[in-house]
Amino acid sequence: MIKGLLRFIIAIIFILSGFVKAVDLVGFSFKMEEYFAPSVFNMPFLEKFALLFSIIVVVLELFLGFMLLLKLKLKFTLSALIALCIFFGFLTFYSAYFNVVTDCGCFGDAIKFTPWQSFIKDIVLLVGLIIVFILYRKEFKKKDDYTFSSKKDPSNTFKYILLGLFSLGMIYIMAQGIMHEPLIDFRDYKIGTDIKGEKEKINKNPSEYKTFYSLKNQKTGEILKVNQDDYIKETKYWEEGSPWKIEEGKNESVLVKEGYKSEIAKFKIEDLTGKEINDEIINAPKAILVFSYHPKEVPADLLQKLEAKVNAQKGAVIYGVSTDHNTFKTIKNAMMDGTAIKTIARSNPFVLILEKGKIVDKQPAKDYIK
Repeated sequence: MIKGLLRFIIAIIFILSGFVKAVDLVGFSFKMEEYFAPSVFNMPFLEKFALLFSIIVVVLELFLGFMLLLKLKLKFTLSALIALCIFFGFLTFYSAYFNVVTDCGCFGDAIKFTPWQSFIKDIVLLVGLIIVFILYRKEFKKKDDYTFSSKKDPSNTFKYILLGLFSLGMIYIMAQGIMHEPLIDFRDYKIGTDIKGEKEKINKNPSEYKTFYSLKNQKTGEILKVNQDDYIKETKYWEEGSPWKIEEGKNESVLVKEGYKSEIAKFKIEDLTGKEINDEIINAPKAILVFSYHPKEVPADLLQKLEAKVNAQKGAVIYGVSTDHNTFKTIKNAMMDGTAIKTIARSNPFVLILEKGKIVDKQPAKDYIK
């Protein structure tokens, strides 16, 4: 009873974890790119394979999780899941210890974990899998524990049919998310989101941060962490002749009050002079925004067709938003941080349509011009 319940819980966790990433594989691939970045594992040559790696990870989670649920090839399944958990545990520990990737994307945009929470989750799962492995060890078959034989156990036929149907369903969901938009949108930028309203909530209840200075005594070598308020109050830290000096590059910004959390806080669009144009966009009766996070990779013919269709929409505020001020030829260029654009757009380029600040439609460019 206990071992069956524990197996069921762990299987469901892996299936749910894989599912929320499967619906938005492109978003998960952006997270994989962060791990390959120079500031983390310094393997930028792997960034172009991020989507492939994302598919592999998600397929393993889903496939192995469902096999564990059905109690298929139990020794093989548990061994593979333990190896997967060790791999994830290494990534999340590295992220947490070195504070390099602030969200592992373990449950996509559906549930957010801090790096240390992600690591603890992986350790708990690993311990749970080891316990299940021990509890079920007497049920393992002596033969064919780690391989898939052509000789199937007749009693397992129905389970394999279920596994096949599950796999087909997941393939459809993953393909939909890659080629179009996620079937289920867990993001803050889903259709129906009132960006103007979200901005107001953020402004009314902002998060508060304090800067902590790393100070080193030039005479004794002592090092202190002092928050900005105490630094200003205590003249001994900054008066003329003080032995205390701020260590460059070691100051920290620490969250002291959590405000209203929303990815909409990163919605900051500027014109080519650096002036923020958010108000113009979210107050307009209709605004059409064309986003591109990799402007140099957009085919010229696609861009031409896209701009032609957008320009035909009379009476709308129209901007092309990218990381390059020369991306768009016949519509006004605007600038936005590339990471923030990826939070909105899952394809390159991408169209977002607002009415008085509310998202009413969003589509990959190739679907929009059809």
